[in-house]
Formats: sequence, structure tokens, C-alpha cells
Amino acid sequence: MTKEQQQDFLIAYTVDRMTEYVVEDFQLPIASALHLVYKSDTYQKLTQTDNGLYEQSPSYVYELLMSENLHLQPKKK
Repeated sequence: MTKEQQQDFLIAYTVDRMTEYVVEDFQLPIASALHLVYKSDTYQKLTQTDNGLYEQSPSYVYELLMSENLHLQPKKK
């Protein structure tokens, strides 16, 4: 696997996990969760591979996403 393939894999994995977290925490449909992730500044930073954010854990990147979206409140389970 080339370095670019590894980067692409890690980015896709992080997006997948962040989407799962959004669905779980906010009871959103998958399409809405994906929209929130893909339209975020966090996603833009994640895809800029020179900063190394893609190497961080998905939960860390999710915390960045949530700090960007402070207006959102998790649903009570």
C-alpha cells in the first residue's frame, strides 16, 4: 500500500467513525450526519494531509468537529 493509499484509507475510516458518532449522539439520519461531516472545516483540515490530522484518532477528530459545531446538543438516550 502506498503512502497516498494509506492516507486515503485513514481519512475514509475517520469520516466513517465520525459519522457513526454523529448518528449515535444526535439521532440523525446517516445522510444528515454525512452532510454535517463533509461540509465542516474539520473535514477540510482532515483532507489536507500535510498537517497530519488524518493520523489522529477518529474520536480526537470528532471532538474537533464538535467544537466547530457548539450549537449542537446531543440527544438524551
